[in-house]
Order: sequence, then C-alpha cells, then structure tokens
Amino acid sequence: MRATNLFRAALVTIVAGATLIAPATAMAEDPPTSTVTASQTQLQPGTVFTVHQTLFNKADFTLEGAKGALYSKDSILLDRVTLVSCTGNCYEYDGHVRASFGDLPAGASREVTYTLKVIDNPVVGPWILRTQLVGDNYSFDITSGPDMVIGSAPAQAADVAVGLTGSVSGSRITYTVSVKNNGPADATGINVAAAYPSGLTYVGTNGCTRVGTTRNLNCAVASLASGATTTKTFTASVGLLATGSFVATAQRTASSPNDPAAANDKASRTCSALLGLMVRC
Repeated sequence: MRATNLFRAALVTIVAGATLIAPATAMAEDPPTSTVTASQTQLQPGTVFTVHQTLFNKADFTLEGAKGALYSKDSILLDRVTLVSCTGNCYEYDGHVRASFGDLPAGASREVTYTLKVIDNPVVGPWILRTQLVGDNYSFDITSGPDMVIGSAPAQAADVAVGLTGSVSGSRITYTVSVKNNGPADATGINVAAAYPSGLTYVGTNGCTRVGTTRNLNCAVASLASGATTTKTFTASVGLLATGSFVATAQRTASSPNDPAAANDKASRTCSALLGLMVRC
C-alpha cells in the first residue's frame, strides 16, 4: 500500500509540472504579389474597359521604384489595346503598360485601375492578360489573369430609305426622288431606279439618267453620310386627252454597306388626269 501511494504521488507531481503545448495553428499565407481583374473580357475594336491590379511586396526588403505591369501572354499587349488613363502615374513601355508609384516597403500593397481601349485594327482572337510587380532592385514572377477575347468588328450597315413625291405645273408632273441614309454607317454606291407610267411623255431630269428612250431612269448617289438626305427630280408631261390614274415608282437597287431594312427601299406616287387638263398628285 505504501508503495502504491508513493507511485500515485510521483505521477501527480509529473503531471502538475508538465508544460502543456497547444496545437500549432496554420500561419496565414501572403497574398499574391500581383493579381488583375477586368471589367469585361469579351471585347470588340473600340471597346473601352478597365483593369484593376492589386500588388503586394512579400519580400523582407523595400522594393525600390516599384511598378505594376500589364502584359498579353505570348504577344504584345499594345497590338491589342492602348492606354487611356490610370489612377497613378501610368505609361506605355516596350509593348506593354506600366504604373509607377515609388518605393514599396516590405509587406505593403498598392492598387491601380487602368482604363484601356481596344485599338481599331487589333490582333483578334483569344489572349491572356498577365500581371507583374516590378522593381529597380527586384522583380517578382509574372502571373496570369483572366482569359480575354477580341472579336472582329461587327459588320456595318446603312439603311437607305427612298421616297417619291409629285408636283404639277400645267400638264407636267415633276417627280422628286428623296434618298435618306438612316445609318448607322455612311453609304456609298447608291442607285435608285425610277419609272414613270405609260401615258406620260418624258421631258427632262435633274440628277437622274434616262435609260435609252425607255420610261426608266437611274438616280445615282455616290455617297451619303449617316443621317443625310439628297433629292433627284425628273419631269414627264401628261398626254392630250389622257384620263385616269398614273403611278410612278422608285426603288433602291444598289448601296453599300448592307441595307438591313428592305421595307423602305421603294416608294410610289399616284397622280390623276382628266382629258389631259385637270392633273392632280
């Protein structure tokens, strides 16, 4: 019994004097030295977008002349975009973009927002935006950001609308062909084919060309800016004793680029006559 009691006392003494060791806790990892996000990744020529860059100096020394850099993987960034502005001192350098903010102490971070614009004739297709923290005394590894895509410019279109009116002077009817470009693109190579009805005799034209001795005319417009309108005229005379209705027509037959709205490509005008004297449109 005495031996048992001595053993228990010794055990209590050992436990009481022991130092308890808490389980080790995982140390927080440093953030990446450079990360980027883009406001949009599907781009077209002319698209303006922003890129947000976060930079962190994980070294145990000050990074002198610290700069954030943006690249395009396996290609030249400035073959795709141009720099518009940024929140710091930014500039284009050797085919890529940089933002300079002076020395960056150990453990310090900076954030930069760049505004970029896709150039008019960029290298199209998929590409990867890359980022780096650069210093005069040390530079960290380049890391990859989001996958980007630049598509081809959407096909341009120019909606050319045709109108036709008629005005009477005695027995003559002067038809006015109006041509309006509703856009959005400028239009070139426009032609409107017009025709006056049988029972009328050709008199003349201002801006159109008669096709031989027929009742058909071509009214050509070399170019027309988006939103602009131009007019052409031709005149025909009502024959003696002519009576009834006479319908003239005008229709777009050519223009460039593509015309997306066919419904307004043609127009007509009806005039009437009684015995060649009472002519109305």
